Amino acid sequence: MAVVGRKGNYSRPLEVLSPAGDMERLEAALEFGADAVYLGGKMFGMRAASPNFTAEELKTACDKAHSMGRRVYLTCNTLPRNNEMPLMEGFIREAQEAGVDALIANDIGVLSLIKKYAPDMEIHISTQAGIVNYVTAREFFNMGAKRVVLARELSLDEIAEIRAKTPKELEIEAFVHGAMCVSFSGRCLISQYLIDRDANRGECAQPCRWGYHLMEEKRPNEFYPVFEDERGTYILNAKDLCMIDFIDKLAEAGVDSLKIEGRAKSSYYVSVVTNAYRNAVDLFLDDPAGFKLPKALHDEVFKVSHRAYCTGFFFGHPKESQYYESSGYIRDWDAAAIVTGYDSENKLLHCVQRNKFLRGTEAELLEPGSEPVTMTLDELFDENGEPIEDTRHAAMRFSVRCERPFKKHTIIRIQK
Repeated sequence: MAVVGRKGNYSRPLEVLSPAGDMERLEAALEFGADAVYLGGKMFGMRAASPNFTAEELKTACDKAHSMGRRVYLTCNTLPRNNEMPLMEGFIREAQEAGVDALIANDIGVLSLIKKYAPDMEIHISTQAGIVNYVTAREFFNMGAKRVVLARELSLDEIAEIRAKTPKELEIEAFVHGAMCVSFSGRCLISQYLIDRDANRGECAQPCRWGYHLMEEKRPNEFYPVFEDERGTYILNAKDLCMIDFIDKLAEAGVDSLKIEGRAKSSYYVSVVTNAYRNAVDLFLDDPAGFKLPKALHDEVFKVSHRAYCTGFFFGHPKESQYYESSGYIRDWDAAAIVTGYDSENKLLHCVQRNKFLRGTEAELLEPGSEPVTMTLDELFDENGEPIEDTRHAAMRFSVRCERPFKKHTIIRIQK
């Protein structure tokens, strides 16, 4: 099949799709190269812990994205109960009025209501629908779906067969980066059973990340670790997914949209990971036959908070996909500041603080669309232009001497 992409003369768009938990993260995704964002409203979304968007904020988000030629997809992929169904009409109509480009649905009843109340709305079928074969994908297309978000448990070969045996008009989306669920495509009940927080309604407490012990009934309060092998006790703890080295394989399999997980993640995470995949996709599209990811770009996804990485099911049965040492994140870098402007006359970068650092600190500056630049922050000034030794106050505005300009939204980050 033809190579896909937004650059060059290709038959299909290869989309970088980024998460947006709130307006700050939406702006980060757009500034750092996302073709589209997916987000949630105040109801019917699978990330109840994220701030999400009111109807007014959703309209603002759509206007901002559309002004940049980008798209917005709204989640309504929970499994709504009887008492929630009367609210669905208003939710769908608000989405349409806001200018949402597509609704992401899971429930067949919700799908029917979208077709009823917003007949021109594009419909994407959520990964929670568990699509693992071409017959199901084809049937959702016949029911009105424009796109299917495939189950996360498929190999590239299986995806290629689905692509070959479904209508070319049907778009295929796949998760390529971020946290993975130990259950099948997120359909887990552990959280609901243990603490009455339903993962299928966006309230997962992530008990798969907890450490577990055994207690023998005749020895109360004597706890024994649960070992799968000698490496430890976190028997349900999945590694994070990372496919940035395999953009070519995803395109060859027929994936149209590369989905980054993380609506509950920080704007720094969204910025860095979106930028990495944007650059990787563009490199692939510039030279599909000779695609090889540069090490500097590969390293970018390790400069955000993450668990150990793996490639999930894409290359068959996952090997080394569970992490037994702990459930914590690897955090080797911090966002120190965000650039808000550049004073070319005085050679000053104007910034807002994100984490404290000292004068003389070596930092990396990550500009949207670019590779990081290393610089020593030798001269710092407060907002009145007075020299300072550190950026100790939260969200303080300050300046740093810099001979070259950097764009607004550039991230200044420091290694721990």
